[in-house]
Amino acid sequence: MDLVIRDARVVDGSGAPSYRADVGVTDGRITEIRREDDGGPRPTAPRVLDAGGLALSPGFTDMHAHSDLALLRDPDHSAKAAQGVTLEVLGQDGLSYAPADDRTLAEVRRAIAGWNGDGSDIDFDWRTVGGYLDRLDRNFGGEGIAVNAAYLIPQGTVRMLAVGWEDRPATEAELVRMKDLVAQGMTEGAVGMSSGLTYTPGMYAKDSELAELCRVVAHHDGYYCPHHRSYGAGALAAYEEMVRLTRDAGCALHLAHATMNFGVNKGRAPELLALLDDALAEGADISLDTYPYTPGCTTLVAMLPSWAGEGGPESVLARLADDTTAERIRHHLEVVGSDGCHGVPIEWDTIEISGVGASHLAGHVGRTVAELARLHGEAPWVTARRLLTEDRLGTTILQHVGHEENVRQIMRHRVHTGGSDGILQGDKPHPRAYGTFPQYLGRYVRELGILSLEECVAHLTSRPAARLRLTDRGYVREGYRADLVLFDPDTVAAGSTFAEPRTLPVGIPHVLIDGRFVIEDGRRTSVLAGRAVRGAGRAARS
Repeated sequence: MDLVIRDARVVDGSGAPSYRADVGVTDGRITEIRREDDGGPRPTAPRVLDAGGLALSPGFTDMHAHSDLALLRDPDHSAKAAQGVTLEVLGQDGLSYAPADDRTLAEVRRAIAGWNGDGSDIDFDWRTVGGYLDRLDRNFGGEGIAVNAAYLIPQGTVRMLAVGWEDRPATEAELVRMKDLVAQGMTEGAVGMSSGLTYTPGMYAKDSELAELCRVVAHHDGYYCPHHRSYGAGALAAYEEMVRLTRDAGCALHLAHATMNFGVNKGRAPELLALLDDALAEGADISLDTYPYTPGCTTLVAMLPSWAGEGGPESVLARLADDTTAERIRHHLEVVGSDGCHGVPIEWDTIEISGVGASHLAGHVGRTVAELARLHGEAPWVTARRLLTEDRLGTTILQHVGHEENVRQIMRHRVHTGGSDGILQGDKPHPRAYGTFPQYLGRYVRELGILSLEECVAHLTSRPAARLRLTDRGYVREGYRADLVLFDPDTVAAGSTFAEPRTLPVGIPHVLIDGRFVIEDGRRTSVLAGRAVRGAGRAARS
């Protein structure tokens, strides 16, 4: 053996009670688990790590990550590695960088600069899903990346390629092209498809179009991960729409950042869970992810009504520059309730600026739009319009519209998994990017008792592995990959806060990927053990 982890409290990912054991690792896999009451000699190896009773669990899977470019630019990536994350799922919310051509790559870089930066520091030497996954593997001189990564085909980018930014149904030829692009991406290693149905241009797709794409995904044993059409006024109807659509298409469903936000949904989590329970009882294949915080995080431009986004980023800026059109946008935001703001009239005191692209706007970070408007003696929309224009749509925001009781009830559900939805850009990002997984273990397990330790670890490990159809990850079992986390259940906690969001967690001294220490004694090593994790359904089912 290469390594023995001695005297660990094994929380194996199954949800079963933990136990004391020595765990041996050889060539990146778990090769022996000797419980303390087993007979025979204890395993030995050139290196022995005395766990001293620390909890040993499978590595955590971030089911909703926005590290699509961060993994390429940052070999350290402690934001996730230090949390015990050993696998991230990228390509979220229907917008990412593959598949693409030169035109759409430039457009999507503009559209999600607030999520990932403008990419000016990245060599975009791929155009296909397979090319992107290959790039992850050969990054940093062929060493790889900080943590493992899987990829969802972004439906909005696919529509951008085939249809453009127009708000209209796809033609038959365009639909065929989209289906071909999805099939190609799945055969090249994607694990499923995502949508951002409050983001343009993906939101322009009707259910019939989405269902056709989902049938392709299902044929390749993948799953559909929608950011659905409303988390606000129409939230329950939007959840029901996704359940119905995927059942009709025969496709597995994973609900992204499954929240019930805004005042209209306070205390309504039981209604969502009843909807899911009914569908599960009827045989639906459903899972979901959440982050353990109440505010959301997105871009300021995402709040605008969908019609304002038709044509792409330059068209949005042109509409903002026109006083008559800008007033129409304001009316939809403040009076009607735009679809970009989930059908709820915007409350500017809930919109906090978390990041800007233009350096001269840095003083706006950490303040709400309402606060900035008061400082300037102007209406909030005037402030927001100026920000959008001067920052070329690159402004990110925190949206303080969540409810703690909803968060707690949803995380208890039997199909729940963890996802940070972490945006790493901006001067003041959401603390979930650096704190989601220790926040679950520290606050919601140890402090509040919402979940037991064993339950919580299962939510963060084996359940995601099952959704991703990974047969050698998600458990501490012999033969499984040695993607492992050692943490102290008595001290583990998120260090990140809304005031200091980039603070690393405490109580997670060791993280291994393929048996190699990524975090050792609480410090990031130089190891780049991460690789692209390709979907199990690469070959179409017969």
